[in-house]
Amino acid sequence: MVLRYMNPTHPVHQLRRELDRLWSQVMGDQLEPPWTGLVRGQPAVNVWETEDALFVELETPGLKSDQLDISVVGDQLSIRVQRPEVEEKGATYHRRERPVGSFSRVLRLPAPVDADAVEAELQNGVLCIKLPKAKEARPRKIQVVGK
Repeated sequence: MVLRYMNPTHPVHQLRRELDRLWSQVMGDQLEPPWTGLVRGQPAVNVWETEDALFVELETPGLKSDQLDISVVGDQLSIRVQRPEVEEKGATYHRRERPVGSFSRVLRLPAPVDADAVEAELQNGVLCIKLPKAKEARPRKIQVVGK
């Protein structure tokens, strides 16, 4: 893991804060600024690998397992979520930031996986997926013979 020190007084960070402020004045909270790379309603995801498996963690606060549809096809992991729209009767919403409805996320996997051995579990609002690598994607030790 690479850790970087961020200097909040650096001119680039000051420019970013100013752009964020201006964006909020013009657009309010309706859209994320395009320079963040975020899409409203799309949860954050982490993907990493070890010698034997790939791991995916996706933020899924408040979701139940029956609201998730996960599949692996070739080198792509597909995650579909259906969040029910719940409105309090007689309520006037002043802010609605929690996403509702459905969304899907397709991630290209960096190595072939054994789709039959994939495991998924919800833990404290985080979807944790373990994708064991296919045998051909795992490192193999090659013995060198000397003459």
